Amino acid sequence: MSEQSTSSEVTTFENVPLRPRRIAVLTAGGDAPGMNAAIRAVIRSAAATHIDVIGVRRGYEGLIEDRFESVTGRGVANILQRGGTVLETSRSEEFRRPSGRMRALQNLRDHSVEGLVVIGGEGALQGATVFHRESGLPLMLVPASIDNDVPGTEYSIGFDTAVNTAIDAIDKVRDTMFAFERVFCIEVMGRDSGFIGLSVAIGAGAEAVVVPEIPLDIDDLCRRVEEARLRGKQASIIVVSEGPRTGGVMPIATQLERRLGIKSRIVVLGHIQRGGSPSARDRVLASRMGAEAVRALSECAAASVIGEERGAIVRTPLDHLHERQRRLDTSLIELVYRLSI
Repeated sequence: MSEQSTSSEVTTFENVPLRPRRIAVLTAGGDAPGMNAAIRAVIRSAAATHIDVIGVRRGYEGLIEDRFESVTGRGVANILQRGGTVLETSRSEEFRRPSGRMRALQNLRDHSVEGLVVIGGEGALQGATVFHRESGLPLMLVPASIDNDVPGTEYSIGFDTAVNTAIDAIDKVRDTMFAFERVFCIEVMGRDSGFIGLSVAIGAGAEAVVVPEIPLDIDDLCRRVEEARLRGKQASIIVVSEGPRTGGVMPIATQLERRLGIKSRIVVLGHIQRGGSPSARDRVLASRMGAEAVRALSECAAASVIGEERGAIVRTPLDHLHERQRRLDTSLIELVYRLSI
């Protein structure tokens, strides 16, 4: 996200009332199970406090293209259990440019919008931060990302569902794994984050895990697989996080076959981890976060990420996020190995 523009390049948001009369809500970036629950919570919480809501289709791109539509509390019936996002989403290159953000701001002004709720992940947060800094528009970010890499919260909407989806798939793979006595290398999503990989490895009882935060030591990995075989294990599961920092699952499986002379199979779970009905935990989390975003706007709070910490819903101002970066607890990797004996 480019930050080269100055406030003079984008008309600032002026004369904001003490309490917004109309807000907008959008989903941006990659979709995540539970986004619809968050949309529902925003719209119904706003309706309960007599705040009008406008839905923006296709994320930041929709802000630029003026894809605005009025929504009501009844209009979001029966979306709580649905995956994806009824508002649709996009990754907007135009919003990265000052000219695009200027058009988005003008459209918000034309529709008399006085506050914005953005539901999305780390990329959506970058866009929201620049947009708020330039415009002064009251804004709240509800973190929704299966990668769980948004600062200011311990859990992002969609993470729990994605982990459960991956574990369910691995449980099914186990049937074939033991029948053929092979090593299965299973790639999960996560981009530059190992939160999915590590949680899946523990929850599925994997023998090893490869995450972006720890440089791959192929010698150590081969040694651990070989030691498992010597202990009598005829089949093993290795969970590999996707992305350039791990190299992906293909070269790891190739190395295991070449070095150990064993048969390996590759399973790439891919985008099935993004889909499906959200878990109960994600539904509750999304509902709490969406309601809190509206409450924060109505209280004229500083632009913030709405997060969960130790079970409580909290607000972290965008200006303080550098103090709250998400870091993987890599000590849990040893737990994977200890429990795989």
